[in-house]
Amino acid sequence: MDLFEIQGGKKLSGEIQIPGAKNATLPMLCASLLTKEKCVFKNVPEISDVAVLLDVFKKIGVKVNRDLSKKIVEIEAKNINPEKLKKCDELKKLRATILLLGPILARCGKCEIFQPGGDIIGTRSNEIHMGGFKVLGGHVLRDDEKISLEFKKNKFDNKRILFSEASVTGTENIAMFCAGVEDEVEIFFSAAEPHVCATLKMLHHMGTDIKGIGTHYLKIKGNKKLKGGIFEIPPDGILVGTYAIAGAITKGKLKINNVHHSELFSFYGALKRIGVEFEIKNHFLNILPTKKLEAIPKIQTAIFPGFPTDLQSLVGVLLTQCKGCSMIFETLFENRFTYLYELEKMGAKIEILNAHQAKIFGVTKLHGANVQSWDLRAGAAMVLAGLIADGKTIVSNVSYINRGYENFVKNLNNLGAKIKQFSA
Repeated sequence: MDLFEIQGGKKLSGEIQIPGAKNATLPMLCASLLTKEKCVFKNVPEISDVAVLLDVFKKIGVKVNRDLSKKIVEIEAKNINPEKLKKCDELKKLRATILLLGPILARCGKCEIFQPGGDIIGTRSNEIHMGGFKVLGGHVLRDDEKISLEFKKNKFDNKRILFSEASVTGTENIAMFCAGVEDEVEIFFSAAEPHVCATLKMLHHMGTDIKGIGTHYLKIKGNKKLKGGIFEIPPDGILVGTYAIAGAITKGKLKINNVHHSELFSFYGALKRIGVEFEIKNHFLNILPTKKLEAIPKIQTAIFPGFPTDLQSLVGVLLTQCKGCSMIFETLFENRFTYLYELEKMGAKIEILNAHQAKIFGVTKLHGANVQSWDLRAGAAMVLAGLIADGKTIVSNVSYINRGYENFVKNLNNLGAKIKQFSA
């Protein structure tokens, strides 16, 4: 088991380049399965989730070429054998493998996968996906181990879908399926997150007629003969938030490059209310040394453009350094407070009211401790806590962190942190 050893008390300073977004990369790679033509992806992050997904592609007959130095991946899915998915254990390793269902079902008429794995951050029901496929005329079979789909028709049974919630992966999955079928459908209460929009724009570029991108309503007219192309993965806004908070809590000065500011306005608003000093520039963000951080009454997560749930745990660490009492209201997932129990081991003063609400009291002097990563973002939060803790912090289960943070230890060390990775 790999661990991180963090020596606290180091001020971060310097410059960092933000890589492509994990949450955009995975669905966009899956969308390439809709066409026999070559798809070239630029700015692909070097993270374990991408490596696992590309291994799955190879096992089902897809040609994959990857240049890590140039961050380029080439996908050519002339031939796909969906039968090989039935024995592909890699599907159990990450949640994003559910995104194989839409494109492969549209392309091959059937698809069977193991139930996907991923972070244990709370209930992420597959019902949005399965319900959507059923409404459109797909035959769905599933149990605790596998999901099996079949669609042997030329047209959809229904032309309208109403999601019960604005599901990100549900929107991506159903949109990819609809993109590869020559029919027209309307989707109500679709997700509008920036990485969802990136996937939808890719589908549009491939030859699908999509109206309503960026809203909670989509009208999709599919095409069986989709084309390939060159696609750039947008920068990762969650990484921007992570490094911004790392700079703020260590009272450092950072320049964060390759930033799409429009997806971060709710995050910037929270930083402003807390008192973090920062400057928004063209395609980059400056974090300036901040002397005084103030608690805020409430931070509430929400679907875009609200405050992103993926930054909730990182902000939780920041709130331990704010004077006064702050409350976090996590509206989306019921297991996202696991990191708070780890923060308490480091001396944080926290009152967990229920699965969705917690109070954090500051300013608290954190001390080094042995803590663990319960999920991707919780793990990153513990690393940030270690940066400001007295003494040494050991973070275990760091494989979670490597799923979404490219060269996390190297990048932080380049900014002045003192972190070692080793195996127990």
